[in-house]
Amino acid sequence: MSTAQDAIEKRRIYMTTTPINQLMPRLAVPSMISMLVTNFYNMVDTFFVGQISTQATAAVGVVLPLMSIMQAFGFFCGHGSGNFISMRLGSRKIDEAKTQAANGFFLAFGLGILLAVFGLTRVTWLATRLGATPTIVDDTISYMAVILIGAPFTTSQFVINNQLRFEGSATYAMVGLVTGAVINIALDPILMFGFGMGVRGAAVATVASQIISWTILLIGTSRGPNIRIDIRNVKFNYYYLSHIFKGGFPSLARQGLNSVSVIIMNHIAGTIGGDAAIAAMSIVGRFMMLCLSALIGFGHGLQPVCTFNYGAGKYSRLREARKFCIKYGTVFMACISLVMFLFAPHIIAFFRDDPDVIAIGTKALRFLSISFPFAAYSMMNSMICQALNRSFRATILSTARSGLFYIPALYFLTKYLGLTGLEMSQMTAGLCTFLITIPIMITVMREIPTEDRLEQ
Repeated sequence: MSTAQDAIEKRRIYMTTTPINQLMPRLAVPSMISMLVTNFYNMVDTFFVGQISTQATAAVGVVLPLMSIMQAFGFFCGHGSGNFISMRLGSRKIDEAKTQAANGFFLAFGLGILLAVFGLTRVTWLATRLGATPTIVDDTISYMAVILIGAPFTTSQFVINNQLRFEGSATYAMVGLVTGAVINIALDPILMFGFGMGVRGAAVATVASQIISWTILLIGTSRGPNIRIDIRNVKFNYYYLSHIFKGGFPSLARQGLNSVSVIIMNHIAGTIGGDAAIAAMSIVGRFMMLCLSALIGFGHGLQPVCTFNYGAGKYSRLREARKFCIKYGTVFMACISLVMFLFAPHIIAFFRDDPDVIAIGTKALRFLSISFPFAAYSMMNSMICQALNRSFRATILSTARSGLFYIPALYFLTKYLGLTGLEMSQMTAGLCTFLITIPIMITVMREIPTEDRLEQ
């Protein structure tokens, strides 16, 4: 056995024998930090742009769906290839894992190029379709044009991060993203205020930091037992692409529907509450994603445990990991919920000190806090479905909160309750998602064997 194969085999043994209560924190904490940092990019821009005006804050919020689409392509290719890689490593099929690593990376980079070309040639049209009002359209275009230039690096960065995570290298994946976040924090005030670039400076800082993260993560694929990304391993055939689709489509659908729902929300908010409502709901949405990103990171730590052990036939460890994550995830989200309810006005004011923005955002955050304790059960089970390639059910669960329930709630609640309905919509979607998760997971867990498979 070669040195590289020996390292990969040691990784496999580690993932399938380490006690769950020791393994999960080692994988989950770096993954949680990685996801927090991913969403922190947007929060940093929101904070600094909030120092300019309510219109600038609203403009950055309007671009959020476009950034979600970039993430959608990245998670589609990253989760799709990562699931495959992890299962193949668990069953010792290393060559197939290497091929899928290259496929996922170069597919995402190509999709990023297409998105950049499409957006930059239709930038004004795209800004208005995303919900920019006449008072914020110029700032929206300034911010969005720069973000589009970085699209290939943004999409493929998420692929590398997820592949490293599925291979069990969550710590290295975390280091790459954290480095970029620190640079973003430093560059934002320098470019925005020091060089007088305003909103455009925030976008340049974001793209520059993501390119640096991309570079560090790419170097990481050649370190230790990680799978090196090599263009010579690319094989775009039905076998590999179908697995990317099955493993990644739930993420693509979730992020895609999330983008659509935010666009709809921006239009509705602009109609019933103006720029203040758009800004307030943008802040609430980004803060919600910051909180949920920690939970998503916890679930990302669960996924390689599921795929490695499912591939190795150690089903009892999969069940143990599921219970562990639901238990501690629920406690964590209950604590976050309490903080959100008590300090909602302060949270909103931190980003934009505007009385109208604070009033709308405070009510929306407090409604949202009601549904947060139930999010862990929904999120962990959605992650398991996706990791095990239960694609249809994973897609239902992953899109329920961000689209299947959220979009109808937006239309129905605002029709009868106006602005209050808008503020209640996220809470409603979260509670409905929890209820639909219960029967779906009963059927999924029945499909997993109760007896472990003997090693070959």
